[in-house]
Amino acid sequence: MTTTTTALRRQIGSARDLKSVVSTMKASAASAIGQYERSVAALADYARTVELGLSVCLRTVNASGSATQAPSRSADDRAVHAVVFGSDQGLVGRFNEAVVEHAVAHLASMPGGAQAHAQTNTPTNARIWAVGERVQARLLDAGLPPVGSFPVPGSVQLITGLVGQILLRVQMADSETVSEPAGGTLMLFYNRPTDVGHEPVSQRLLPLDESWQRGLARQPWPTTQLPEVLGVGRQALRAFIREHLFVSLFRACAESLASENASRLAAMQRADRNIGELLTELNAEFHRLRQSGIDEELFDVIAGFDALTPQSLPQSSPQ
Repeated sequence: MTTTTTALRRQIGSARDLKSVVSTMKASAASAIGQYERSVAALADYARTVELGLSVCLRTVNASGSATQAPSRSADDRAVHAVVFGSDQGLVGRFNEAVVEHAVAHLASMPGGAQAHAQTNTPTNARIWAVGERVQARLLDAGLPPVGSFPVPGSVQLITGLVGQILLRVQMADSETVSEPAGGTLMLFYNRPTDVGHEPVSQRLLPLDESWQRGLARQPWPTTQLPEVLGVGRQALRAFIREHLFVSLFRACAESLASENASRLAAMQRADRNIGELLTELNAEFHRLRQSGIDEELFDVIAGFDALTPQSLPQSSPQ
């Protein structure tokens, strides 16, 4: 009885310690979600400014008769660079599995993309870049070995450095694999927060969508004073395209981090609920055993008292 009660005390103590850890992780995840969501909201104004600059440059370039895209090549010859955002840490549910499944399905539908890569396990025109150790492992399991990986930034301030590394590595790989650096395709795969959790999405950054360019070129200027592009129009256009790539990558990373922490928060909430139920059961079992032990001791005391107390006094024989 003593050993069983001691073991239950130990289990209850361990469960309480684990509940404390889970509560701390819940608070950390909730706080992180807020900072990444605020960064995405703050980025919206800058993204709007970049789009306005692009619209002016596109109108200027189109008016001069210059092409806005590099010479087109067939889809089989164009290098496909895919950046898949995941996590470095676990306890995030199917966060990494969902984005990898979405990326595999999308790349497999592209001409000369991931199908040959998955079958031969050799480099093709589809080059995968993983952000996070966990998603890198899932890509390997799916038959898409990444050509490079990046650590997941731990704060909003570190996202800028990650975006710069991605753009540099992809540009270097593009110049090594194709003769036209601007002719490659750049895809992003990440999880985007939703009202009920998150969902995997894809975004093509390069080449720029033609309908999107036409829409920007026709976009009216918000004030009566029309802007003017100073210097060479195509140089300004390239500069705004670089800023557009930066904004898109920054937003994708921030939304992925917000989704990761939301998934971790949901997992910790489930764990907290399960630990609470376990503690209730352990406490009930402990009190039951403790009460059973008390009852046994009382029965022993009563039985001993009954054994020591004479049932009836002996009567003397009559004279």
